[in-house]
Order: sequence, then structure tokens, then C-alpha cells
Amino acid sequence: MPLSPKLTADQLATNLGDIAPRYSEQQAIVESSRCLFCFDAPCITACPTGIDIPAFIKKIMTGNVTGAARTILSANILGASCARVCPTEVLCEGACVMLDRDSDPIKIGRLQRYATDHVYENRIPVLKPAAKKSGKRVAVIGGGPAGMGCAAELARLGHEVVIFERKPNAGGLNTYGIAYYKMKPAVSLEEVALVKSLGVEFRCGVEVGEDVTRADLERFDAIFIGVGLGDGKRLRIPGEDLPEVIDALTFIEQIHTDPLHQIPVGARVAVIGCGNTAIDAATQARRLGAEEVIVIYRRGELQMSAYAFEYDLAKRDGATFLFHHTPVEVLGRDGHVTGLRLARTRFNDSGALEQVEGSEFTEPFDMVLKAVGQQKQSEWLTKLFPGLELNRNGTMVRDFETGRTSLPRVFTGGDCANGGREVVNAVGEGKKAARGMHKMFGEAEVVGPIQPSRWGVANGPFGSGLDAPIRVPELEAKYEQLSPASHPEPATSALT
Repeated sequence: MPLSPKLTADQLATNLGDIAPRYSEQQAIVESSRCLFCFDAPCITACPTGIDIPAFIKKIMTGNVTGAARTILSANILGASCARVCPTEVLCEGACVMLDRDSDPIKIGRLQRYATDHVYENRIPVLKPAAKKSGKRVAVIGGGPAGMGCAAELARLGHEVVIFERKPNAGGLNTYGIAYYKMKPAVSLEEVALVKSLGVEFRCGVEVGEDVTRADLERFDAIFIGVGLGDGKRLRIPGEDLPEVIDALTFIEQIHTDPLHQIPVGARVAVIGCGNTAIDAATQARRLGAEEVIVIYRRGELQMSAYAFEYDLAKRDGATFLFHHTPVEVLGRDGHVTGLRLARTRFNDSGALEQVEGSEFTEPFDMVLKAVGQQKQSEWLTKLFPGLELNRNGTMVRDFETGRTSLPRVFTGGDCANGGREVVNAVGEGKKAARGMHKMFGEAEVVGPIQPSRWGVANGPFGSGLDAPIRVPELEAKYEQLSPASHPEPATSALT
């Protein structure tokens, strides 16, 4: 049977409402007063754009909310969306020293939202275009987080920027691909307007390689590639082309572009994969009215790439998980999905994943959402830039400090360069690429941000995540490996 909507507009407004509503003024003041304003703040080092977090929190505490927003947006032009979608638990909040004292970090993300919402809703300008223009022009391919982070920094440094975006609206995944209960598209479009206010020109609905040629791009002084990742990967199993088998990002985009009460969803939905996109798809299917959602993953719970807090959210929303199983065929009747044939998997003695012989069984489903990763943009890149050097995984070879590729005037950042990370990483990489171009143009090198506690430290680190971002779980794992407690000496037997 074809899919159909399940809930009314009122029910959907409730189900897909903000998962973390904005703080009131009193809540923001109370929460900001918990901050210790660390002298050498680990939260700044854990922020890939290097926001001076203690500074903006102190401004909120003292009533200077506009100043707090200026501090945030000066470092991260997409501070409003990052306040909603950043995995703060593994970034700034995960590094908060209050975790050790109270087991409860400062709610940095919600305070950041409070400040940025204040200036957007009250139409308070906090950033200005550069007064002095350099005369240099830069083409930015892709109007997502990396492209906008790069363009905003270039514009503030005095360069002219044109963003080419193939979709009707800019913003990339922030506009089209974030779970609706985390962030509405309107937030992303406000950020697009902010970047425009800095003098950046957006040309949307324009396909580079089709509407814009390589020769057109060569007229610019530099080019930034921030196109993100490509289409979703295929399952490569029979029945995959049935109409109810949908890529998870396509499903999420539909939620952002169509009226919620018109979006069809299955009664029993299978989600293939167990990354953060899979979790977003599963939770939104449940909130759209699916009676049952089962996330199917070929590996185990410990191997999934989804964050623990996302996993917990999906379970609270009623999604169930089937680990060590893989689909081998999509079943159908009369041209519509009726179920999946699944097989159990296991790791063999050599550590390779294999199907268990004779373990196949069928489960009824009427919708299948694919979330098994996205393709790299290598084919498109090599067609448009034949001399571009690529890594074995399909990403571009680049200088990590400047984003410069093997082509002297071509720079890159974001998912197409790093293989797929967070919005905040894309913004930071775009910003560093802008500074790399600025230096290439013969301008003075831009340094910072620098933690106030680091001023005067000879040859010391800046203490900012823009330069060397940390992710708390990886850092903890590193310390665990170095700790003597993790390598105890063999116990001595009492009989020896």
C-alpha cells in the first residue's frame, strides 16, 4: 500500500516542537552564574570555532546579552544553529570542569541560543561589513556551513564573495537536513541573511559544472569548495528501488520543505544504519506517527557511530534496535514494500564481519529508510578540476591549517574535505580557508582567537579549538591509554 500521513497538524506541532526550548531571562542568569569562568578554559579548546565561552557567559550574567551574541557570532557566524545542533556533550560541555565537580556541565549550547536568539528576534546588528575593500573576488561553491563560514570571514576581511548554491535556498544541511525538533529551517535562513548583510552575494539555484563553468570560476582570484557530501549510498540488494525505500536525508529534507501534516510515513518503519542521521530519521518517523520503528545495524551497539545521547533519545521516543543484522532483500508486492529479508551477522576469528549461514528470516515493514552513509564527491571534483589531488578515501588533499588544495588558488573545507563531521567543524574549516586566502592575497596573517590566559605565552598554543579542536571522548581515550592504571602490573600470587 502507498504511504500516507498519520497525524494532524496540531499533533505534529507538539511532537516536532523544540526538544530544548529557549531559556527565559531568569533561567539564563541562573545558569550563567554557575560558570567558574576558568582562567584557561577547556571549553574554548573543545570548540572548533574557538568561541570565548566564559566571556559570553559572563556577559549574559551581567545583562549584556547583545555583547554575548557579538562574542559568539564574531567567532562562529552560525552560532545560532550550532547552539541547537552541536554535539555539546562531546565538545564544549564535555570539557566543562563542572562535570567533575557537580556531574552537570554548564549548559553552554542553551546559553548560546539564548544570546543569539535575542539579537535575531530584536533585529540587533552585531556584525558590520568591512570598511576597506581589497578588490579581490572569491567564488565559494556550496552555500552550506563551510561555504558560509568561509564567505563571512572573507567578507569581514574586505574581500568580495559570491556563493554558488544549487538548491533554492542556502544553508546546506542546516536548512534541509537537521532533525526538525532540533532546529527549524527559519533559523538557518536567518543566518543566511546575516551573511548577506556582510556583503556576500548568493546565487541560488545555480549548478556549478552546468550553469557555471570552470572558465567562469577562473575569473575569480580564489575558489573555495564547500559542497559537502554526495547522494546516499545504496544498499545494493534486490528490491531497493521500490518507492517506499527512501534515503534518510531525503526523508528529513521533505520534513523541512513540505507541510508536516502532508508527509507520508509508514506504520512499521525500518531504518538501516546506526549513525546520527539514522537516529534523526528514526526519531522523526516516530514523531510523524509511525507505530513502530526498528533500527537495523550490521554491527554491535559498541560499534555504532551515533552519539550516546542521540541513541538514548531514540529509545525514549520508542525506537527499537536490532544489532548484528543486515538486510539481504527488500520484499514487495504490487510494486510496494511489504518487508525485509534479514540475516544475522557476526565477527569471525579474524575480526571480519560475516553473515551467519542459514540465519535468514523475514520481517514485515511498509517503509525502509537508508542511512548507510553518503558518497564522496570525487567524480564531480575530478571532472570540474582535473588536476586536483585526492586522498584514497575520495576527499581532497589539503593543508589542514589553510585548506589549500593541490591547486594553488583552490581551497576547501567541510564534509567534502574531512569526510563528514559536525556543522561547527565545517564553519571552522571554512574560516581557516578564508584566512589562508587572505594571506595568499598578500595581506597580514590573521591570528587567533587567543584565550586571554594565553597572551604573552612564548610559542605556546593559542588555546582555541579553531587551531587544534579536541573531542572529549578521543581525549579521554588517549589519557586512558597513557594512564598507569590502565596498564596494571601483573598481580603477585600469594603462593610465590
